[in-house]
Amino acid sequence: AIGPPRMTTIYAVYLIAALDITWMFLQVSVTPYLAKKLGFDTLWFGYLQTTVGVIQLIGGPMFGRFADLFGARTALSLACASTVVFFLLLATADTPAMLFIHKIPTIFMHVLPASQMVVTDLTKPEKRADALSKLGLCFGIGMIVGSTLGGQLSKLYGEKFTACFGAAGSAFSLLLVLKFIPQNTKAETTRGNTTVFNLSEITRLMKFPTVMQTFIIKIVAGLPSGIFQVMFSIIALEFFKLQPEQNGYLMAYFGIVQMVIQGGVIGRLTARYSDNSLLLLSIGVSSFVGLAQAYIQNVWQFCFNILPMMFSLSVFNVITDSILTKSVPSSDTGTMLGLCASVQSLLRTVGPTIGGFLYMNYGISSIGLIQFFVNIAVFVYLLQRRLNKTAEQRK
Repeated sequence: AIGPPRMTTIYAVYLIAALDITWMFLQVSVTPYLAKKLGFDTLWFGYLQTTVGVIQLIGGPMFGRFADLFGARTALSLACASTVVFFLLLATADTPAMLFIHKIPTIFMHVLPASQMVVTDLTKPEKRADALSKLGLCFGIGMIVGSTLGGQLSKLYGEKFTACFGAAGSAFSLLLVLKFIPQNTKAETTRGNTTVFNLSEITRLMKFPTVMQTFIIKIVAGLPSGIFQVMFSIIALEFFKLQPEQNGYLMAYFGIVQMVIQGGVIGRLTARYSDNSLLLLSIGVSSFVGLAQAYIQNVWQFCFNILPMMFSLSVFNVITDSILTKSVPSSDTGTMLGLCASVQSLLRTVGPTIGGFLYMNYGISSIGLIQFFVNIAVFVYLLQRRLNKTAEQRK
């Protein structure tokens, strides 16, 4: 049963996640400007982003497996400690090489997947999507507070101070982990092989029913909107001609929309409809978001399009994570969520390259049109399967 200690742990995790996202968005307000000072152009900044993507792509499944084996407290402590090191390296970065080196700790910086694991372990399957969507609410809060705070601190005290502030904040998160997170949150522990670098253990999860299919859908349907998210900072700068301050307001608007959807809408939907119906809905909405995106002329139309965009993105991510964690035993939820996190890293790795190519050669509308066609194809495929299933059951 979910008793008071369990709820305390869940609330503590929500707080730790919200703080972690705050520190991450604090960093977002430092790195681009620091990179510019050190002479990075758009191309090199893209390489820097891709480096993080690759590092986290490798780190995600490994970290998830580590969390399954050594428990929630150890995993979250490692993630928060790495964040402290990350910010201290950022504070001392005064050469282009140092800017790359400071990204190395991101291999262990998986506070969000670790938080998702704790929430997954401590909630019943039918309440899982709702509980996971509340973590998205923390993401929205962190995004707004972090962007605003980062912008102000950088403006008033400079980049170095902001990075040190991030390090101090991460150290505070680490103290919260040590105080409130139990060593283990799982109903059953991992048996058998206990090595972290075990590919066969990680790929074994793909053999569970529906896992492989959901995973492929997560990558294929997620890629076009992922490309847009990665390219967004360039689009805001070049296509909408936004100033850093206006960009900050737009990010805050993103955050508020996400908070409303994750905090107020998803829980109600998951209580009423099945995971598969919601997956279909999110992919359907996403295809029309892509179509609208292809014809957007100004920032106001874009702001209007953000509503269905954030809705489909949020539902899609929460539902696929929920389906995937329900498909594996509770001793493997960390590894599964690590794999889910590495899908995001994969999108961040290939996104800038594909997005940059499309944007340079075919303009902003090409990204939207690709999203439309890809999602419509996935939608038709899923609908077809569903109708076939229903027909078989009727026989």
